[in-house]
Order: sequence, then structure tokens, then C-alpha cells
Amino acid sequence: MANSNPTATQLTAHALLIGDRINTAGFEGQVLSNTPLALRIGANGTAVVFRYGVVVFIGLTADEEAEFVERLQTRTFGKITPSEEEWAKIQIARESGEPIPVGGPIPVMDFSLDRILVVSDALAKSVVLGRDEREVANVFDTIDPFARELARLGKTSRNRTDLLKLIGNALLVQHRLSGRVAVAEKPDVLWDRPDLERLYARLEDEYELSERVETLNRKLAVIADTATTLADIVDTKRSLRLEIIVVFLIAFEIVITFYEIYARQGH
Repeated sequence: MANSNPTATQLTAHALLIGDRINTAGFEGQVLSNTPLALRIGANGTAVVFRYGVVVFIGLTADEEAEFVERLQTRTFGKITPSEEEWAKIQIARESGEPIPVGGPIPVMDFSLDRILVVSDALAKSVVLGRDEREVANVFDTIDPFARELARLGKTSRNRTDLLKLIGNALLVQHRLSGRVAVAEKPDVLWDRPDLERLYARLEDEYELSERVETLNRKLAVIADTATTLADIVDTKRSLRLEIIVVFLIAFEIVITFYEIYARQGH
């Protein structure tokens, strides 16, 4: 059992995104699982650590959480300040096969480690998606003035560096989605516990994991296309400027040549 308190009927789950990556190798403590790393904390608590920067606390006090996060500081890379977080209640219920009520507790048959791992996986992915959604929204807010200026003036005063930064931000989000986090992949525990597929499916539906990934990918594609188009416009403007400079230099060369010819004839 992940929770050793036999009288508990509801636990609080707290997902915390603290960095881009957490090194889980060689972690000392009462290890309950290696993939993902799950540890017993205190008498009844569990901490599930995901390599992509998320730790999910189950049944811990605020002090216990803060102490564990402090232990993770030297193992955390690309620290995020302030941390992203998400909360949920997990509740023992006989009818655990029913859909999860909107904003309500997650019903489970018991607080076994395998069920805790399934719930933690969904919460961890959801909190990462929340961060990515905010970052993509910020990129859209940055692109909006570019597009408005282009629509109003038929040109943009922005430089190529700004546009490349936009593309870079979009690529970082895309890398997290397709690389480290792999939201579309099911938790490893389901290989040994296929009977928990329904629980994960309900969680996936409750947190709209697949839909959010699809929406993010569409937005990222729009950002990439828009930034590329604007970069092409900037390149065209730069090319035109270079052509004007070349024409000016040729004209200047011609003037100098005629002047030299005239000067020689004068002598």
C-alpha cells in the first residue's frame, strides 16, 4: 500500500513543476518504485518524482513537501520560479469506475501504490501542459503586434532576431511535448496492471491530456508558420535594401569613372 493509514478515505495530491529536469539516480530513502521514482515520506506520505521536472506529493504536509523539495535542489536543472502546481483529491469509492466529477475528487478502489502512480502520472503531465499552454499564449501575445503592424502597414519594423526568438520559444515547447514528457505515452505501471487502464483513461479524459496536446501542436504550427512568413518578409526587405545599395555603388562607380575620364581630357 502506498498509504499505510488504514482509516484514511481521502488524500491530497499536489503536483509541482520545479524544473526542466530532475536527476533521480541514486536517490536515498525508502524507495517504493524506480520508474517513476516513488518514495515513502513520513508515516503515510508518498512522493513520486518524474525526470521531466515534476514531483507529485500524496498525503504530505506543507512542511514535508518543502523539506523534500529542498532535497531535490541539487538534482534539479533548469529551475522554474515560481513553480507550477496543480492540486487534486483522491478518494476511496466503491463505484470507482464512474467518470471523475468535474472539480471533484478522483475515485479509486484503494490507495495502492499502482493506483497512486497512475494518478501521479496524469497530474504530472497536466501541470507540464499548463506551463506549456501559458508559454504558447505568451508567444501568441508577442506575435499579435507583428501581425497587426503587417495588416495595417503592409510591412513590419521588427528585426530577424526577434522573429528567431519566437521560433526558438516554439521549438522549446515542441521539444518538451515530443521529447522529455511524452504526454501521449501511458504510464509504465499499466504494463503490469492492465486492469488500471480504465482509471488512466478516466484521468486522461478528466485532464483532457490528448486534446490539450493536439491544441498545443496546432498552435505551435501556427506560430512556426507565422514566424517563418514574417522572417521571409524581413529577408525580402533586407534583400531589397542590399539591391538598392548595390545599384547606388554601381552608379557611384560610373560617376567616378566619368569624372576620371573628364579630368584626363581636361589635362
